[in-house]
Amino acid sequence: MAIGSGLGVACLAAALTIPSIIAAHDARSASREPRPGSNNSAVYQEFRDPYGSLPLRRIFVARTKPGPTPVPPGVDRLPEVGEAIVSPKLSEILASHPGIAGLVPGRVIGTIGPEGLGGSEDLYAYIGTTPAKLPQSIPLGGFGSRHAWHELIDESTVNILRFTLGCIVLLPLVIFLSVCARLSGESRARRLAALRLVGLSVKDTLRVNAGESVVSAFVGAVLGVVGYLGVNEVMARVGLPGLHWYPADGRPGTSTVAVCLLGCPALAWVVGQFSARRAALSPISVRRTGERKPPKMYGTLLLIPGLGVIGGYCVLSVMGRDPSGGSASSVLVPGAVLLTGAGLVFGLAPITAWLARRLAGVAKSLPVALAMRRTEVDPGSSLRVATGLVLLVFGASLTQGVLVELDQVSRRTAPVQEYNISLSELSAQQRQQLAQVPGVRMQVPAYSSWDPLDGTMRPHVDLLVATCAQLTGTTQWARGCVDGRIMQLHDDNSAYPEDPQPGDRFPFETRDGRKITVTVPPERIDMRPYQPSVFRTSALLVPPALAPSNLADADGTLTLVSDADPATIRGVLDGVGAIAPTASVDPVGIGIDALAQLTVIRSLLAVGMVLGLVIGVAAFVVSVADRAMERRGQVTALALLGARAGTLRVVQVVQVVLPLVVGLGAAIVTGWLAESSYLITGGGAVHWDWEGLPLLFACALGVLLAAALASVPMVRRHIDPEHIRRD
Repeated sequence: MAIGSGLGVACLAAALTIPSIIAAHDARSASREPRPGSNNSAVYQEFRDPYGSLPLRRIFVARTKPGPTPVPPGVDRLPEVGEAIVSPKLSEILASHPGIAGLVPGRVIGTIGPEGLGGSEDLYAYIGTTPAKLPQSIPLGGFGSRHAWHELIDESTVNILRFTLGCIVLLPLVIFLSVCARLSGESRARRLAALRLVGLSVKDTLRVNAGESVVSAFVGAVLGVVGYLGVNEVMARVGLPGLHWYPADGRPGTSTVAVCLLGCPALAWVVGQFSARRAALSPISVRRTGERKPPKMYGTLLLIPGLGVIGGYCVLSVMGRDPSGGSASSVLVPGAVLLTGAGLVFGLAPITAWLARRLAGVAKSLPVALAMRRTEVDPGSSLRVATGLVLLVFGASLTQGVLVELDQVSRRTAPVQEYNISLSELSAQQRQQLAQVPGVRMQVPAYSSWDPLDGTMRPHVDLLVATCAQLTGTTQWARGCVDGRIMQLHDDNSAYPEDPQPGDRFPFETRDGRKITVTVPPERIDMRPYQPSVFRTSALLVPPALAPSNLADADGTLTLVSDADPATIRGVLDGVGAIAPTASVDPVGIGIDALAQLTVIRSLLAVGMVLGLVIGVAAFVVSVADRAMERRGQVTALALLGARAGTLRVVQVVQVVLPLVVGLGAAIVTGWLAESSYLITGGGAVHWDWEGLPLLFACALGVLLAAALASVPMVRRHIDPEHIRRD
């Protein structure tokens, strides 16, 4: 019981400190934010660029006159002209990749301390320069703001994360701690009944049980907190994808320690009071193995309002109505999810008992009949064995929904992703290398027509160097494209205020300063691009063989195209950052901050799933082992009556598998409906996550197979008269 409580408390501490880690990161980020003010002794300009798939922040600072200047946290003084102070991670990158020194001009004179960084992997730099090199400078008033401008995770997403972690970690954790508090429940009940029969009062009998439970749980809670502290020290140095923190951030606060050290013993006391009440009030029935009362069906009633709300939103979506955007759904959907999860927990025992009674009446096999009758008499054991794994599958459905929703809002829904890079920032060799980046499907150079930049409004047109195959592979559809001819792109759904007409002539500047003229052809290509895209209406599609070879790079953009899954996007951005680290990359339709945030959320949800899996498996192992201990007398009696070892093992496996089949089947159905209602009310384009169903079924089958195999060694055909001498 102490070891089980320790494992549970360690998982609880990990779940409770995740918001603290995020809050500490954002607090330090807020303390370093440059703040405009009336101080005229210094000016600054901030640049935020992607370095691969990571955000890089550079604060250029210039002195305008002598005098004191504000100092950011983690830095002793601001850098002078030609100096730079960088984060430790950026210092490592600069040392290992000298070619990217252009990102941080100047001599590195020091590194930023931990109090001036959100995390240990931040890419941050303060760079000294002159006012003339900062055309959009702002007077520097100080550092620090009330809130971080660039949060690790925005507040609305943090609330979703808390709710999801609560479902996939905290709910199974309560079940697991309850299971640990009821270890050896049958043998303990017989011992408490003996104390009651020799004269101990009801109150004193309950106190004996409570004392044992509370002391064991408290010892386990202390072990769990100490164990978590050790794990935090290791994980803080290793980190998670997208999330790195300092060890102090993950150390539990006073409130978290209080919840762990007091909450676990309190739960053990409550569970102990209920589990020992029957032995204290009716000791004879316990000692003589009296008939138990069947479980009540009241717990299943929680499924009615939960599934009513979830199913209602699903029906509205099927009918073509959009229930998203209302404030009621933000309360109804989480409440319905919690009611449904509670209904799965409390309804599992009565439903399993009812089903076992029906199956026992029609069973022709002796092992199945024995297993069903035992399940009918003691359905509470199925609650302890299966609940943790059932809640894990139910929580996995919710996790899939959260990831699908966040994936929709953090990037565009097109199947292709474009990246725009100015041609003036790339050499010829770099362009060739970019084509070889894993994940890049094609390159499309684009040039804008010449603009005199004298303030006059002149029509312009874009020239795209691409083939018909490239156009077709990057748009929804394209009709009428002919290779080897210059043609104009046209989209009926896009309004272009100055649509070029056939015969219009547009000048394009060359590298030597001359102008060449391109005439708009009469042929058009009807197409439907993904928005936004370089393939937009009114642009001219020029085959590579007919494209002028000496157009000015200053007016050109190189567009890379890849698939739109997050892993490919991160890989392409990292590849571009390695080849052209000083080039500014614009991932069309997405933000680097959103991509980084999605990485953090995925990591945290993965941690939650791992914790939930550990808790669920631990609860299953503890419950099965405990039930095997409780059933020693019955197994001995069956062995004396001539039952074979294979029969006993089949009985054990069927007893474990039946409640799991019922619970996991219900978890898949209700979890998928809960996920769908969350997606429907979220307002995204995806309402039904059909791709996630095979994964849930595979997880459920894996759980069933593992449970069946783990149940076999729990039955020993060893005849010990001590186990049945009282019966």
